[in-house]
Amino acid sequence: MTIVVQKFGGTSVASAERIRRAAERAVATKQAGHQVVVVVSARGKKTDELVRLANEITSSPLPREMDMLLATGEQESMAVHELGEAAISLTGAQIGVLTDETHTRARIVRISTDRIRQALDAGQIVIAAGFQGVDANFNITTLGRGGSDTTAAALAAVLGAERCDIYTDVEGVFTTDPRVVPDAKRIELVSCDEMLELASMGAGVMHSRSIEFARKYGVPLRVSPSWMDGPGTMITPSVAEATCVVTGVAFVRNESRIGLTDIPDRPGVMDCLFSRLSRAQIPVDMVVQNVGEGATASLSFTVAEEDLSGAIDVAEETVQLLGSGATEHDTQLSKVSVVGQGMQTHTGVAAQMFRVLADRNINIEMVTTSEIKISVLIRRHDCEDAVRAVHEGFHLHTARPAVPSVGMASRRAAGSASRQRPDDDDIVQRLSGMEDIVVSDVYADTGQARVTIDHLSDDPGTAARIFSVVGAGGILVDMIIQNAGRDGAAGISFTVPEADADRTTQLLHDSCGTDRAVSVFCEPRVGKLSVSGIGLRSHTDVAARLFRILTEEEINVQLINTSEIKVSVLVTPEEAQRACSALRREFQLDPDTG
Repeated sequence: MTIVVQKFGGTSVASAERIRRAAERAVATKQAGHQVVVVVSARGKKTDELVRLANEITSSPLPREMDMLLATGEQESMAVHELGEAAISLTGAQIGVLTDETHTRARIVRISTDRIRQALDAGQIVIAAGFQGVDANFNITTLGRGGSDTTAAALAAVLGAERCDIYTDVEGVFTTDPRVVPDAKRIELVSCDEMLELASMGAGVMHSRSIEFARKYGVPLRVSPSWMDGPGTMITPSVAEATCVVTGVAFVRNESRIGLTDIPDRPGVMDCLFSRLSRAQIPVDMVVQNVGEGATASLSFTVAEEDLSGAIDVAEETVQLLGSGATEHDTQLSKVSVVGQGMQTHTGVAAQMFRVLADRNINIEMVTTSEIKISVLIRRHDCEDAVRAVHEGFHLHTARPAVPSVGMASRRAAGSASRQRPDDDDIVQRLSGMEDIVVSDVYADTGQARVTIDHLSDDPGTAARIFSVVGAGGILVDMIIQNAGRDGAAGISFTVPEADADRTTQLLHDSCGTDRAVSVFCEPRVGKLSVSGIGLRSHTDVAARLFRILTEEEINVQLINTSEIKVSVLVTPEEAQRACSALRREFQLDPDTG
């Protein structure tokens, strides 16, 4: 008999009527021949209410005591016994959810399934409290934002469930937020990698940690509406073939940027910064380092607005330790991103995105990319207009979105995008904790060239003109990096296949030839070093370990690019393989397959 895990969010159990509706779903699933585990969140806005209560009592509640208080929200919603079927309700401790000791954002170490399986085998529906567990000293812990999603996906993983159904107050995962774009469409099928990128960038239906479980342990997730029978959205570990170039548009309204300018361009600088960010447990979002000029370089990174103060402290401490450089920061920023498996094989996605933003007179302040994502940093007042423009520009409001009008399809994947993904199963089996990071691959690609364009006008339309020329030339771009402009000028660097280096340079010279201030430089062969895996952004130590190893190997970093599933840097081709071997040892991977 197969197991189905069903998770009901707070709004889905906010009233007696909704509780009965959830109960009816659980009973129907059991009567269809499944064993059923129901994971419930606190009712309605109960968690917010408890947080307000704590803040009324004290301005600085102790994390341990906050967990004790917040866990009562889920326990209150456990009064779902009148199911017409035998049922048993269990707290996180009774389930056997063992976590680490990090209060208010604990990570799951392991889950004992004995009690759940005994109840299921006795014909009972198990009603499990989401969001909570206990540490080794039996202190109650909570899992942080999205914790009930995390509980559900983790239970589905350890129980070998057929699937995990997430019932929520929306019809599924949409091409973007329907509150911003009313004609956004429901996505029928999306891969975990796409969903990880979407979830980390503001697609609030699911949270990254639950998607990490699904990807790591091969759990199919289905997001469905709680108030009606509907197909929802299936989230699967992989999708055999991309059905469209761009799957969705995500955005984060409240981003802040920290810049380090005129810092030394030498090995060890990134290690100095990222080791301190890791110790402060500050998750970094976009990271951009441009090519150094002379003996100095500039770096920008973004963090959530609530982490700005701590990130500024780290940046200022880093500059003091380096002995040179300066810091700056900027708020009132937003990030808008397009995500899609299909962009790996189409040359015009970046150009199309940049062009529609230019048509709305929206300036781009930073750019980062991965194989399946392009993110831009813009002013916050432009956020919703940008989302609407990009969504319309990629025709995501239609049943079958058209391919970008710029560029062309390409059978060749840029750089290492076509690399076969290793099997994560052996790595997962070696993890000491369920939520430990899985670094599944570290590899070097020395088949790329780097193109850098300096002294560009920092205004809307600049990036669109450049990448329209490159895309129309049938050249597939891999990394794209644009740092914040200074004094009205900006620079852009990107990588292309080594075989396309001369043609790319010629196209850009022809395009920019009338502007004598603009300079185009091509490094015909570079080494791209990539660390890929699951949970790279939610685990703050991955970049720190990467840069520590590069420091130990005395390897300088030319460019940096980050995403939810990959961190990539450019080094010299001669250093790439040596660095790859050292990193594979660091992350305990087979040294012979990098």
